[in-house]
Amino acid sequence: MPASLVIQTSFLGDVVLTTPLVAELAKRGPVTCVVTPGAAPLLDGHPAVSRLVVYDKRGKDAGAAGFLRVAAAVHAPSPDAIAYLAQGSHRSGALAQAAGYRTRTGFATSAGRFWYTQRRVAPPGRHHAARLLSLADPALGELPPPRPQLFPSSDDEALVHELLRGIDEPLVALAPGSVWATKRWPHFPALARSLPERPVVIGGLEDHDLAAAICAVRPDAIDATGRLPLLASAALIARCRVLVTNDSLPLHLASAMNTPTVALFGPTIPAFGFGPLADRMAQPQFEGLPCRPCHAHGPMTCPESHFRCMRDLLPERVAAAVRDLSGS
Repeated sequence: MPASLVIQTSFLGDVVLTTPLVAELAKRGPVTCVVTPGAAPLLDGHPAVSRLVVYDKRGKDAGAAGFLRVAAAVHAPSPDAIAYLAQGSHRSGALAQAAGYRTRTGFATSAGRFWYTQRRVAPPGRHHAARLLSLADPALGELPPPRPQLFPSSDDEALVHELLRGIDEPLVALAPGSVWATKRWPHFPALARSLPERPVVIGGLEDHDLAAAICAVRPDAIDATGRLPLLASAALIARCRVLVTNDSLPLHLASAMNTPTVALFGPTIPAFGFGPLADRMAQPQFEGLPCRPCHAHGPMTCPESHFRCMRDLLPERVAAAVRDLSGS
């Protein structure tokens, strides 16, 4: 059975959405995954990953020496081993070739397609999890999009248990942050004020100010920002009735844990292929704006200066979606 190399050094959410591809390849043989330092904890303990290699391309592995060191670490174990370029840069393609993979599979539209020996056409209009899975077999990309899988450890569960010690009431998770400023829905505090359930705020240290604004109107809210590693955050989301999130990593964590999800899209749209995959979900949007979508990721400022895509998505509408999913 051929060994596989999966290179995915893109955003954290993309790493989560790559797990169905990794699981499929693990049925065929051992899978080595190359990820960034920030993403490595997401795949820690994942049963489909035989070997996890961290490529610190902007740190200790920067430059030619680091590139060659990583290439040597993931060298093809046999001539029939296959590399899958889930992240389509020139650097990723060159890494697979330098590592001795004779078969290198990626998307025909990727920047690094020059390096590929197999160029797949991404199935149009499909979720990105399905697009990535089509790298293993184009027919798989036509099936219903697979839900990603993550595996929090007992230590992760213990951290959540400690955070929620003495709290047995129902929780709604709120994820107000995003690297991209225009993806941040501005009405999380108003939503939190209206919720019958106790809010718990998910995010990193950089989201502390957003959490503070929520806690100012809901003193009983639990601020978990910066307090949990990634898989523990996934375990916390699994303990909640609903997650309300921007188009950002927590959305994909909730998909992996199958937590009902209210996903808020403004500058981006679900048709880009990054919507929720939980069995129960809602995607309220402010429709009818000719400027939507305005960016593949979400610019730092609104190009039209009005930010209506998020500002006019009112908290009452989002609260109704939470009620529908939570049964409250």
